[in-house]
Amino acid sequence: MIPEFDHPTFHLAVAQFDQAADAMNLHHDLRERLKIPQRALTVSLPIRMDDDTVKVFMGYRVQHDSARGPSKGGIRYHPNVNLGEVAALAMWMTWKTALAGVPFGGAKGGVTVAPNTLSHKELERLTRRYAAEIFPLLGPDKDIPATDIGTNQQVMAWIMDTYSQQVGYAVPGAVTGKPLSIGGSLGREEATGRGVFDVTLEALRHLGIPLEKTTVAVQGFGNVGSHTARIMGEAGARVIAVSDLSGGLHNPQGLNIQEILRLRQSGEPLLDMKLGDQITNEELLTLECTVLIPAAVSEQITIKNAADLRCRILTEAANGPTTLEADAILADHGIFTIPDILANSGGVIVSYFEWVQDIQRFFWKESDIQQRLHKIICSAFHRTLAFATEKKIPMRTAALMSGIDQVAQAHTVRGLYP
Repeated sequence: MIPEFDHPTFHLAVAQFDQAADAMNLHHDLRERLKIPQRALTVSLPIRMDDDTVKVFMGYRVQHDSARGPSKGGIRYHPNVNLGEVAALAMWMTWKTALAGVPFGGAKGGVTVAPNTLSHKELERLTRRYAAEIFPLLGPDKDIPATDIGTNQQVMAWIMDTYSQQVGYAVPGAVTGKPLSIGGSLGREEATGRGVFDVTLEALRHLGIPLEKTTVAVQGFGNVGSHTARIMGEAGARVIAVSDLSGGLHNPQGLNIQEILRLRQSGEPLLDMKLGDQITNEELLTLECTVLIPAAVSEQITIKNAADLRCRILTEAANGPTTLEADAILADHGIFTIPDILANSGGVIVSYFEWVQDIQRFFWKESDIQQRLHKIICSAFHRTLAFATEKKIPMRTAALMSGIDQVAQAHTVRGLYP
């Protein structure tokens, strides 16, 4: 293991890759090329704070692979961001884009910061400095950032503007997940959550479980988790639990997700809402439910709690929420897992749509975007399911093998330079 990438999340990503590579007898030379990121940039970001002091933050951008097209991946603002985590997320993005069939490679970026501790002006200065430092890597034909944990449309607007100022003209396709007024796409904000819903619905149909008899628990009530819970509820499922960093709410009869969203919009903390019983994030994971959706951070389902899960379907809306050891336990318990690189690919699929619209200068209706997303992500689900059934392998292994194979083919036909 290269010391710079020595992090549990990167270990998990590599272990998953090795497991899939073993199953597909991937050539040794390709293994070596695909295991280590193509590029990794670490930058220091000195920022003048509002009190006139200077504070230095650390930022990262990792491009894992660009054999199939420009690299693509979000930018995360979080206190625990480090190079190893970013490298793991970039690797997963490579397999995710390949599995979905969109012409991107995988990248990821991040800044080690708690964004809620910064003022609006401090956040803007940090973002613009970060964008300026990683500018040599960026571009609509090179590497296209997007939103992730701790970032939003405004952050993407600042990055798009900083990039555009450097080149001297507006480049909407430099980022995705930006506001509509500067080339953003309809349907982008809810895209990951809608994709999670689409594949979960296909899994329910596969298992013969009616949606109206489905109970759902969602860990993580950020952008992905909140949209997932809302769409699941609107479709007729009963959402019995949701949580954020502080804890969660549980109501076996079903939570009023619209009311929760309304109260949160007004600033009321989740745990102050009198809409259900308070539970911890750990308790939510072991609730009896039809569908469990981890939509928070990585490595939430481990060897310590995997045997206690009481769901029928595990839909991984988060990146890397399940460890390798936990995977085996879930399989023994008959839990149907929709792996992260499939389940949460709706975001990058609609990011692809946004990029295409920006390049064409022609924008689509939201209904068209939802239909195209549904077609692509459901096709990926059924291809993965058919492959897993044919080879008698877990869904995660099937998804990884499919994605890795696409990237390996690209490397093989392109050859090795020089």
